Amino acid sequence: QVQLVESGGGLVQAGGSLRLSCAASGIIFSINAMGWYRQAPGKQRELVAVLSSTGTTNYADSVKGRFTISRDNAKNTVYLQMNSLKPEDTAVYYCNADRLATLTTGRVKTDDYWGQGTQVTVSS
Repeated sequence: QVQLVESGGGLVQAGGSLRLSCAASGIIFSINAMGWYRQAPGKQRELVAVLSSTGTTNYADSVKGRFTISRDNAKNTVYLQMNSLKPEDTAVYYCNADRLATLTTGRVKTDDYWGQGTQVTVSS
């Protein structure tokens, strides 16, 4: 059974830094892309950053130059280094694995998976 487990969230002052980690476990043959999304209270979930298996990155305009996504393919782990944090970065951050191929009931199945979310709070 595939699981995505996030860690690294917490409370930080504006201007500070945090590093989020997300490890995918289980029987995993491949993952197309891994990324981070966030959802603030009363708002829709939005893309923060995504990194494909070939190294292509995509960032939300609001985090460009401040956040860096990286990935360890051998460990099926994705990281998000967040610098110069702002109060508006406060949200629950979710890890996503896009088109993850795993073994289910003897067959290879490809699906999207999400972590449980980790809270990031930036105080002013």
